[in-house]
Amino acid sequence: MLVRNVIESKGRHVIVLDDEATVGEAVAKLVQNNIGSLPIVDQEGRLTGILSERDVLRLIHNRGESFSRLRVRDVMTRNPIVCAPHDEVDAVMGKMSERNIAKVPVVENGEVVGIVSVGDVVKLLFDKVHTENQHLLSYIHGAV
Repeated sequence: MLVRNVIESKGRHVIVLDDEATVGEAVAKLVQNNIGSLPIVDQEGRLTGILSERDVLRLIHNRGESFSRLRVRDVMTRNPIVCAPHDEVDAVMGKMSERNIAKVPVVENGEVVGIVSVGDVVKLLFDKVHTENQHLLSYIHGAV
């Protein structure tokens, strides 16, 4: 299975944030869109980092209330692990497990075209197994 299959199953709409935005703006975007991380892009739309819920929690713990005025570029995870649409999902999942990360931006020709999460992969695998199971049951019971 390819990363392309995962991002196509969930849609290609990607919510990103400019690296000039404040952490307060990032938190608002995370909450408004019910998402756990934001790819951070520069003025040309190139990925420069990723800001996750975990990054925000660290900020609150380390800096208290002043965190919301900081620029995301100053607190994001730089050089995040990325993948491409043609990458094998198994390889991406290995990176996620190895580095203990839950989301990986999908980049194609320098542009963020998606984000793959552990949950996305689990859902797609579950759907695939469920479908295969239904076909096998149909075959066993004679309905072809």
